Amino acid sequence: MDQNTWAKDHVPALTAVLSIVSLALVFGAALQVLPSEMLPQWRGILNVIPHLNAAISLVAIATIVAGVRSIRRRQVERHKAFMLASFGLFAVFLILYLYRVAVLGPSTFPGPESIRLFVYLPILTVHIGLAVFCVPFVFYALLSAATRSISEIYDSNHRVAGRIAALLWIISFSMGIVIYVLLYHAF
Repeated sequence: MDQNTWAKDHVPALTAVLSIVSLALVFGAALQVLPSEMLPQWRGILNVIPHLNAAISLVAIATIVAGVRSIRRRQVERHKAFMLASFGLFAVFLILYLYRVAVLGPSTFPGPESIRLFVYLPILTVHIGLAVFCVPFVFYALLSAATRSISEIYDSNHRVAGRIAALLWIISFSMGIVIYVLLYHAF
């Protein structure tokens, strides 16, 4: 049995493993339980990461929308390119986010307590929930596409997982931009 056949037969298990590892890294960094002492503390880069990640989020939203539009037009290769670009942007975003949070910890809200309680925290909670919920759908869509020919994809759950992933991804990235504005520009 070759690797691609094995992976094709185990997409749900691979999705679960990748999701668990990814989310463990995110929560480990956010809760500061990952060893960060060995990471370089480049202040200039650490200060730029939120702004860079906001820009990455905007570009990712555009590539996701372009990928969805491409597949609706049956432009499979364009769809594939846009969705791989979206995943690449997500990976860069996540690496930068994990590095910053592991070194500095989560950002504190600089505005009034009432805005923090009734605006910032609800948006942050929904954003985190959608981001967590989205991860397995993204991995499933990616793995099911990577392990199947184009004709086989139509017989898989790729389409359903991809629709859910794209919607959740767009909403989560958008809410992340709102959080960025609240943290770094509104107050």
